[in-house]
Amino acid sequence: MPADIHTRRTLAAQLRAIGLGPDASVMVHAALRSVGRILGGPDALIDALHDAIGPGGTILVYTDWSDDYHDLLDDDGTIPAELRDDIPPFDPASSRARRFNGAIAELVRTRPGARRSANPGASFAAVGGRAEWFTADHALDYGYGERSPFAKLVQARGKVLMLGAPLDAMSLLHHAEHLARIPGKRVVRYEAPILVEGRTVWRRFEEFDTSDPVVDGLPEGYFATVVEDFLAAGRGVRSTVGDAASVLVPAAEMADFAVRWLERRFGLPGA
Repeated sequence: MPADIHTRRTLAAQLRAIGLGPDASVMVHAALRSVGRILGGPDALIDALHDAIGPGGTILVYTDWSDDYHDLLDDDGTIPAELRDDIPPFDPASSRARRFNGAIAELVRTRPGARRSANPGASFAAVGGRAEWFTADHALDYGYGERSPFAKLVQARGKVLMLGAPLDAMSLLHHAEHLARIPGKRVVRYEAPILVEGRTVWRRFEEFDTSDPVVDGLPEGYFATVVEDFLAAGRGVRSTVGDAASVLVPAAEMADFAVRWLERRFGLPGA
């Protein structure tokens, strides 16, 4: 077989080698082009993930949703009245994943048996043994916090796989931002339409800001620094999957490390 071609079988072997095993829950961020040529395309990579974790394992992706009206919100987070009827509501079953999160988010969302959580901006899709549990009861406000799939991933001792994706894209660190006891965290409030029992309902949402670093003094892309510091401390694994430089970290340890990283720099005195 040519060395530059990857198959479901060879990818599954590499995923096992990096540390995935039976019944694992793994959140995946992937830059699919970096993996190289895959016989069967991206679906073969998802199949390989399933092969590595088995029927009891679960694949999770951060989807958000493909809304396109945020630049129309006023300073109060309200949409102009004349446009409200033209904006389709968030529907977990059909709303597209945000393209910025990579093709894998939409590919997993549309897999047979996949489930999607109900918070529009913080929504997850999951497929596999615990997909229903991971996506149920997602808080509509502060959807990166204690009632989120992120928190369940930590509880389940799951893992995060950065498969060729930049380390500053590790969305688990938004959960750490929520948990960290630091002053001055930015809060955003806005309205969005959601589908409730077949009808559109406009609802106001409140979250810590995930579009920028959560407090002043943090540089853009600082998530990558936190992850590199974690890896430099001897935690996590670097390897190659396909052609992609990849990183696998334990979610609970990564989140705890990030919380302490933030609190050491920005925490309340005596906390």
